[in-house]
Amino acid sequence: MRSAAQVSLSTALARDGSGRPYVSLALVALDHDASPLLLLSDLADHTSNLKAKPQLALLFDGTSGYRDPLAGPRASVLGAVEVAHDPRLLARFIRRHPGAELYAGFKDFNLYRLHVETAHLVAGFGQIHWVEAADVLFDAQPAVALAEAEEDIVTHMNEDHADAVALIATRILGHPEGSEEAPWSLTGVDPEGCDLRRGSLLTRANFDKTALDAERARVELVRLTKRARQKDAGS
Repeated sequence: MRSAAQVSLSTALARDGSGRPYVSLALVALDHDASPLLLLSDLADHTSNLKAKPQLALLFDGTSGYRDPLAGPRASVLGAVEVAHDPRLLARFIRRHPGAELYAGFKDFNLYRLHVETAHLVAGFGQIHWVEAADVLFDAQPAVALAEAEEDIVTHMNEDHADAVALIATRILGHPEGSEEAPWSLTGVDPEGCDLRRGSLLTRANFDKTALDAERARVELVRLTKRARQKDAGS
């Protein structure tokens, strides 16, 4: 879920009162506890549907690259949304999707947070499970300090350690080199890892150990950087 850039969004159609399933596409980001965040326009049908009935389902599709998509992982996450007025959450969304900054301030756009209730996980043939919210979400309450420091960490890494960010993306994650026009940048840090972006390409590096504050996040980022430099020296 943390690696997803977009989701299929299923709501109950309100315009004709039928409540028929209506599926659309939306950009997604996740909060530190893995709650999905959606930036939606009041002019969109899916938003009208949610105002009438806030329950929805999001499909996180991890099947890209599989010859048989049905053998790949995916998750349908169910719950209800409400408008999120927290500037930290909007900033986190925009860092993940910089293009959203062009319209995020429009009066008809609002950030919504999904309160996860349950999820249907498919890891492949025969690996199918219904799980409760507690098995989907991460208990981020002990990591409030990291959430508060996230923007400073991201800025510091991108301004002072851009070479390390690029090495993590290319040497550890195996992605192509960046360029002056489209460099690799860090977009977010959460207790379980960090998110990186180059142009339209989003990727993620997981931490070895959970980071609950800025110091422990620094330790994990240093660990990733050292590993990346070792791979670079051996290539």
